[in-house]
Amino acid sequence: MCPVLLIAICAWATAQVLKLLISVAVYRKFDITYLTTGGGMPSSHSALVCATAVSCGVCSGFDSPMFAVSAVLAFIVMYDAAHVRRETGEQAKVLNYIMRNWEELRPEEFEAELKELIGHTPLQVAVGAVLGIGVGLLGSFIAYGF
Repeated sequence: MCPVLLIAICAWATAQVLKLLISVAVYRKFDITYLTTGGGMPSSHSALVCATAVSCGVCSGFDSPMFAVSAVLAFIVMYDAAHVRRETGEQAKVLNYIMRNWEELRPEEFEAELKELIGHTPLQVAVGAVLGIGVGLLGSFIAYGF
């Protein structure tokens, strides 16, 4: 059996725990929501898809269609995290500022702030990718002993 899914989940979980530890170290704030939230350092999305691609490559061969599909998926997810989702977070910051400073009566649907930490910086994506590749290689080594 090929433990690709287990390896990918381990990479995601490792990234989430690192987010919490980095938050404690940098901001001196223990916020348990970092274990489930998107955005931040490192990118758990990048870690997940890179671990998937690496473990698919080890399991099926780096010349297999399974590795090719998982590698293409990894690039799409990382591009989305660093560009599309990041821009959405920047727009949320502007909209939240407008809503906080709007003097007129605001409609009820605008009372809750938008989530600003949605995407990732390119560095966060790169660190997540390196983490995912590392966990993918380590997990594959444990599973297959290559």
